[in-house]
Amino acid sequence: MLNGLLDGVLRYRGFIADSIKRDFQSRYQSSFLGALWLILQPVAIIVVYTVIFAELMRTRLADMHGPFAYSIFLCSGILTWGLFTETLKNLVRVFITHANILKKLSFPRICLPIIIACSAMINFCIIFSLFMIFLIVSGNFPGWIILEMIPVLIIQMTFTIGLGIILGVMNVFVRDIEQFVSILLQFWFWFTPIVYVSKTLPESVRGLLKLNPMTSIITSYQNIFLYHSGPDWWGLMPVAVISLLLIVMGWRMFKKHSADIVDEL
Repeated sequence: MLNGLLDGVLRYRGFIADSIKRDFQSRYQSSFLGALWLILQPVAIIVVYTVIFAELMRTRLADMHGPFAYSIFLCSGILTWGLFTETLKNLVRVFITHANILKKLSFPRICLPIIIACSAMINFCIIFSLFMIFLIVSGNFPGWIILEMIPVLIIQMTFTIGLGIILGVMNVFVRDIEQFVSILLQFWFWFTPIVYVSKTLPESVRGLLKLNPMTSIITSYQNIFLYHSGPDWWGLMPVAVISLLLIVMGWRMFKKHSADIVDEL
């Protein structure tokens, strides 16, 4: 099954590359500021939260000195959360958005989630490179420990793609799923320690946060960029297992209903 999937993806790699290029161009070519919107939106969010929460959280980050401590803490969460939400939202509506292509062209349908994931990663790399420049200029670059974000990123993308494919298939048959996910992500954001430090919360609430898979992922990035220490790999293990289960469930669900998806569209 895996070999057949890889063969199909490799055979249509040109289609995937062209689709990613068209997606990026169509998103920004008719805009006056173009790709600058990719940078302005997260920067605006970071500035707003910094102004509101910086003084409040400064004492909570007492073990991390420096004028940019909270900004680094915030960027570590906001940027990677943005990758998560962009990927998930686009995967939820991927089959509906590309309904015409699914009906007219014959290609491995799994190419569509790959295109979504790659497009989101390109956008993330652009804004993340600016974050890296900021860390270097401000003297806060974590060094070689930054390489430990790669397995964390793989776990995050596996989790997101698996969940996104499952919800994307469901959304074809129940169109309320997309609206539900939009609302869910608003609550999910505040249930994840992105703008606040988890130790500011009561012990009982901290226990609930541990049930959130994104808590371990976001905390891992914060440890790398703020404290220059490695992630809690044991804490990430349950998330890695859940991610693998989701990707397997998503693939089986997609394969089972691929014909029904085209008929429903």
